[in-house]
Amino acid sequence: MEKRDRIDAFGAVSLICFSVLLGFNQVFIKVVNDGLQPVFFAGLRSAGSVLCLGLWIWVRGIGLRPTPGVWPAGVAAGAIFAFEFLLLFIALDLTTVARTSVIFYSMPVWMALGGHLLIPGERLTLQKSLGLLLAFAGVVWAILNRSGGSAAEASLMGDLFALAAAMGWAAVGLIAKGSRLKAEPPERQLLWQVTVSAPILLVAAFFFGPFVRDLQPIHLWGLAFQIVILVSAGFAFWFWLLSIYPAASVAAFSFLAPIFGVALGWLLLDEPIGPALLGALALVALGLWVMNRPPRQRPGQVPQKV
Repeated sequence: MEKRDRIDAFGAVSLICFSVLLGFNQVFIKVVNDGLQPVFFAGLRSAGSVLCLGLWIWVRGIGLRPTPGVWPAGVAAGAIFAFEFLLLFIALDLTTVARTSVIFYSMPVWMALGGHLLIPGERLTLQKSLGLLLAFAGVVWAILNRSGGSAAEASLMGDLFALAAAMGWAAVGLIAKGSRLKAEPPERQLLWQVTVSAPILLVAAFFFGPFVRDLQPIHLWGLAFQIVILVSAGFAFWFWLLSIYPAASVAAFSFLAPIFGVALGWLLLDEPIGPALLGALALVALGLWVMNRPPRQRPGQVPQKV
């Protein structure tokens, strides 16, 4: 499929479906945590994804041999990837899908801030700064709002873990953009992350209690969904879309992920959603939209392709 200079109907539908998939991701993690210890679950997911991604790369003829000199960045990205998902899976063990979605999907805020500080050409404009402030205000509102039912529904520790996981996700993205890792095809970038993170997470799981809780078939189906559908097929498909459509236009759909996460947490897990959480969600989504909105063209200015 040839490159496009804007999102067409196929791209829009695909990116909306991917955002729904990300919303389901949080729900599946929450459900599988009832059957498997969260860190052990995260390690199994990475280990299984190594096999699926390796097979995908072999079928596509991309090649498994890494680019020379890329291993320090690949190992660093994989180690941070392990840290990110250790925190995310524990966060979903402590707090709700809705709260985690609002906080975790603020990742573009931290990536934009890190890019401004670390990567030449990624300076924040006035528009992006405004969006960053709006989204940041939404995250702070979500964390400070302790109203709700039980403590587990509004766990401060769970919220902070989700926030740290979002920052870890942004750090992985910054390594991919600002190091030799950017020379790798997207599929091999992801392979680096799951390959390095799998042993780290599986070893770390020994420090978080028994590996198995109340294991049922639904938990195994959830693990398979994570490995095959989300990490392997889902992200491979997203990387493919990124190779066809403008990156800024693809990123603009990121504000849908927390919306679907909150909605699915309420619909499937009967999680309470109060006005404060909805307000925080609105600020985060608005901030992400403002950050990714194409700048207005001045009269007489030639429009630029994004």
